[in-house]
Amino acid sequence: MGAVSTEPSTTADPHEVLGYLLKHATLKLTALTDAALGPLGIDSKDFGALRVLAHREPASQLQVAQTLGIDRTTMVALLDVLERKGIITRRPDPADRRRNVVELTDQGTRTYDAARVAYGEAESAFLAAVGPDAADRLRRTLRTLVED
Repeated sequence: MGAVSTEPSTTADPHEVLGYLLKHATLKLTALTDAALGPLGIDSKDFGALRVLAHREPASQLQVAQTLGIDRTTMVALLDVLERKGIITRRPDPADRRRNVVELTDQGTRTYDAARVAYGEAESAFLAAVGPDAADRLRRTLRTLVED
């Protein structure tokens, strides 16, 4: 593999522009994961919320939104859908009645477990063209770029 330039592209070809490449890689990955999660009745945005809820004590809606980096209005709409599907429950926080605590239901836990497998398979298919070493390097590089 040749040297990678860190200089911004000056060509007219969008395939040489980092923003274009990142956007279209994200679109491709999202299409693959949404297709894999579709039979479970969820999509990648839903799976993000399930992942947060599956790995912590009951959380407030605001905590989940902050973890995912989405606004409160979008979070409420996402949770409304998951609640109608029986995947999550919301209840007032006994310590602060102004807050809603969000938890996975038993069905939500089963959905999350199946979604984790489906998402992993879709992600592996997406990364198959570059191989495991390059995939690990890509993850490390992206983590470095998004860390505060």
